[in-house]
Order: sequence, then structure tokens, then C-alpha cells
Amino acid sequence: MDNGRHERQAASAPESLPHILLIDDVPEDIRATLILLKTQPWRISLASDAYQGYQRALALRPDLIVLDVHMPQMDGFSLCRLLREAPATRHVPILFLSSANTSLERLEGLTVGAVDYIPKSCAPEEVLARIKIHLQLTWRAPPTAQARPADPEPEGDEIVLRAAMRLIEHQLDDMPPLASLAQKVGTHEKRLTAIFREHLGMTVFAYIRDARLRRGQDLLCESAMSVQDVAELVGFRNACNFTTAFRQRIGMTPSQFRQQTLGLVDSESAGRA
Repeated sequence: MDNGRHERQAASAPESLPHILLIDDVPEDIRATLILLKTQPWRISLASDAYQGYQRALALRPDLIVLDVHMPQMDGFSLCRLLREAPATRHVPILFLSSANTSLERLEGLTVGAVDYIPKSCAPEEVLARIKIHLQLTWRAPPTAQARPADPEPEGDEIVLRAAMRLIEHQLDDMPPLASLAQKVGTHEKRLTAIFREHLGMTVFAYIRDARLRRGQDLLCESAMSVQDVAELVGFRNACNFTTAFRQRIGMTPSQFRQQTLGLVDSESAGRA
């Protein structure tokens, strides 16, 4: 009787209510939390795996997402990366609610873009309290006079590409193997390679090499670090490998590039003086 009444209320709930999307492949693990959430004046949607959750998040545009970590095929960290790249979900607060609760897992969850990380061992009342806090910070009722404008939605491959590019930029000094890199953005090695070739006209490895050299140029211009330190920071094994790749790409050694850049800066300063 209670379930039927809740379903009728949910069906007739106005669009102005906050909308929560929960993504968990074992919803029985959060049954007590679900029961408590359904007592609130919110719309609740469920997804039973990461891929379904991704599609529902893009289609429903919820106001807050509660996400598990350990799920088959694609884990919650990979899903969070994709959600952070899609315009429809880029600014939606994501809370991890998971039994994966080591300090490294919590840190990774916050690093990939979640606003909170809650162990499943927490009391449902605490989970509810945290959700309320994040809704209070971010949720605003949509205007009634006009429809909410829709953001242009890139294709699925473009979102994967953006997520991979962002991950590469943040892990230049400790790049995972290609298969692991693909898994972290919710795909497989062959597809990721095809996406890079189609959209950028280069392999993943060529993009990584270019990203390392671009970052190397920035560090040479912006810091006084040694060439060896710059090489290590952008993921080259030693300064010799970095120098060889840099000369092939830029046409001069890192030291020559730094001297030329500093000379241009000094010349501009003298001209202004």
C-alpha cells in the first residue's frame, strides 16, 4: 500500500522538485538509505550499472547523483570522469556512496570530480544529511516562465576523448598502460585508439608525447627547474630522451629554447622601459 502511494506521488511530482539519481549495481546494499530518501519531497531515479546510469544522467539531467564505485564493466571513477566532461552533467554534484573506503579510493573519488565520498557503513540519516547539504548549496528551482535552455551535447566519442585528454594531462609523469587508460574512461584499448585517430588524426601515444612536450615548454618558460627535473616531471625517463624528442619537435634543445624565450622576454621588457 505504501509503495503504491509513493509511486503515485512520484508520478505526479512537479518538475520543480529536486531530482536525485542513484547508480548502484546492488541496490539492496543501500535499501535503508533508499527508504529514507523516498520520504523526502524529491524525485528519485535508479540505475543498476554504470552504462545505464550514464545514459540516464544525460537524459534526465538530475540535480544530484549518488554513485557506487565497484560496478561491472565500468567502475564509478570512470563514470565520474565521463559525467564531468558532458555539458549536461558537468556541474551536477556527484557523491560516492561505496563500500570501497580506503584512503586511496576516497582520494581518487574526490580527484575525479566528486563533491563528497560516503562509506556505505554510514547511517542512512548521515547520507541524507550530506545530500541535503549539497542540494542546499547547488540546487535552484527551474524558472516556470520558460524552459531551461539545453546545452549542446557532444557525441559519446567526444566525451570519451575529452575525459582521456584530461586524464593524460594530469598523469604525464606516471602514465598508465593504454589498456588501463582506456578502462579509466569507460572504454577499451581498440576503441580509444580509433577515437584518437578519428578526432585528432594521431595515436594515443603520439598525443601523450605531444602533451609532454607542450608541458615541457611551459615549465621551461615558467620555472627555473633543471632540464632533468622538467624531463622527469613530464614523464621522460631521462634528460637525454627529453632533449632528443624536444629537438625533433621544436628544432632546438630545451636549453636553447629557454635561452631564446628569456631573451625575447628581456627584449620586450627593455622596449617597455
